[in-house]
Amino acid sequence: MAANEQLSALLREAGFLNRDGAVGRKRFARAVTAMASRRGLTREYTHTYVSRWINGTVPRDEETRACILQALGERLGREVHPDEVGFVGASLSPDVGLTYPDEVAESASTLAALLQADLDQTGSVVASPVSPAAWSDASLSWLVGARAVTHDGPSAVGASDVERIRQTRLTFAMLDNRFGGGHTRRALISYLRDDLPRTLRATASSSVRQDLFAASAEITQLAAWSSYDVGHHGLAQRYFIQALALADAADDRSLAASILDAMSHQATYLGRFREAANLARAAHLGTASLGIPVLSAHFRVMEARALARLGDATGCDAALSEATAQFERHSTGDGPEWIQYFDETEFAAELGHCHRDLGRPSDAIRWATRAVDGATGEYVRSDFFATMVLAQAQLDAGEVEVCCETALRALDLGEELQSTRCASYVGELRQRLPRFRGSRVLAEFAEQARSRRLWGQTDQ
Repeated sequence: MAANEQLSALLREAGFLNRDGAVGRKRFARAVTAMASRRGLTREYTHTYVSRWINGTVPRDEETRACILQALGERLGREVHPDEVGFVGASLSPDVGLTYPDEVAESASTLAALLQADLDQTGSVVASPVSPAAWSDASLSWLVGARAVTHDGPSAVGASDVERIRQTRLTFAMLDNRFGGGHTRRALISYLRDDLPRTLRATASSSVRQDLFAASAEITQLAAWSSYDVGHHGLAQRYFIQALALADAADDRSLAASILDAMSHQATYLGRFREAANLARAAHLGTASLGIPVLSAHFRVMEARALARLGDATGCDAALSEATAQFERHSTGDGPEWIQYFDETEFAAELGHCHRDLGRPSDAIRWATRAVDGATGEYVRSDFFATMVLAQAQLDAGEVEVCCETALRALDLGEELQSTRCASYVGELRQRLPRFRGSRVLAEFAEQARSRRLWGQTDQ
């Protein structure tokens, strides 16, 4: 059992522990006993209890945990939360993170529990399936709700703290794009567990507070994306919901809508196409008054992706037509910083996906080729996706030899990517291969592909 360093640190901050540990533990035991008495409980705690808590034992009963928190809070002059003393897993709900928080204080506590469960590999959370109802509840709550903002923190945060969060997100996002979500996800979660709840609870000026919530939403969304990328779908959904609530608290409708847009992307991947289309529509509806064409283009193309998977060619074409019109209206640099990646190359890749799924290989080849030709190497995972879609479309068109060449390029791109999503694209290609069983070209391709890591991940 690991020592509870968080509790020890707070006991020192509150003045209970000093050079004479035994005296300090007795002093804290008396404070907890007094708190129990004030709550109408007949309990007496000794320094032995305190030693056990410091050594890592979490009190089983909720009343004792509450007395500990209140005794510390009274000395520190603020509310002390369970995650600050290492008690976050004591009463963890399996539904943690699925409910849209009503206020930022709830967001901080929920994120603390969720992040700790992630690091502890708590199966009921990390391996949980998605809840389609939670998508609907979150989108509706954002569209019609209002968030309360409260602060009870021990310290103040300023613009430099917001910039630190933003720069940290940029660093992790670069690594995520280059190597996949599995590369640094755990390091990101560890950073957030240690820093984000405390920062969200701190006091700040109104302008800094708004920026803080937006930056926190963006980095929480990155945790969601990286979790989605490695196949932790229920966990990713929970992070997305918490990110949405933080963007709502920041009063940043474009950022909040982009998170709904990301939820739509995940829902399409999971085969929940109706829900995916509705999430994209909610994102578009919630930002229509902002008049930012590049955002509208992305939201409509996400709707098109879902409809293409449904086989709804009419609906998909209508969404693509609107997306194209909006995209053609925008100028480079318009819109928030985080949407600047969505350029002509990314737009072409999205159209390639849609036409592939509608069974239009010629159109899919045309758009996917544009995406591949426009790749800069900055977004390796996106380059892999576009190249694999091109290979799939070429195979659908009966262009076996050129498909094999393209697929090998894609597999080479994916060699360093730790991404379940990338493996799924390889799996989709392999599902198309039996049509051409007996082909000498395919046999040679399969022999070469066996040495590629992602190919091996899809072996049956």
